[in-house]
Amino acid sequence: MALVNSFSPGFHGRARALTDRLPPGQYPTESFPVLSAGPTPRVATDTWLFTVTTELGETRSWTWDQMMALPQEDTVQDIHCVTRWSKFDTRWRGVPLDAFLEDVETRAGHVVVSSHGGYTTNMPLADLRGGKAWLVHGYDGFALSPEHGGPARLLVPHLYLWKSAKWVSGLRLTTEDEPGFWESVGYHDYGDPWREQRNWGD
Repeated sequence: MALVNSFSPGFHGRARALTDRLPPGQYPTESFPVLSAGPTPRVATDTWLFTVTTELGETRSWTWDQMMALPQEDTVQDIHCVTRWSKFDTRWRGVPLDAFLEDVETRAGHVVVSSHGGYTTNMPLADLRGGKAWLVHGYDGFALSPEHGGPARLLVPHLYLWKSAKWVSGLRLTTEDEPGFWESVGYHDYGDPWREQRNWGD
């Protein structure tokens, strides 16, 4: 209700639309806070590599140029951080994860995402397929900055933002669920903002 009251009468309709997009326990912000588990890696695009590893140990990798040669998409998404801020209509450019997974033969049901700097996170493989996730390298019309995960990060907007790993380097497909960095210390294994899945037991 506070969000609705913050608009003049002519904007009540839009304010109600925004509150419908705000998960429980979140507040909207125009800023884009920078939160990281460690120092910001500086990864050069000429040495960047993205690798998908199956549960059998088979690998396929893409250089930066190979990734940029794949079909690119512009997508506008609301994002939600577990620290309770949400940002509406964020604009990204990148490659759908479907492009990296379409030719991969696997019986795995889970994935562990790895990043430069050692960060990991986990999720069901289905959450990266079907147009639900992207490997993004652009934000708001510019190259993605290192502070926000550049040169490339994962974007999984239907889950809390810690699942959208910054400085992503690869995916490891697994037959069993393997908790990542934050999941191992108390964060929820799945992280659905609409169900307020912040911590173990939520």
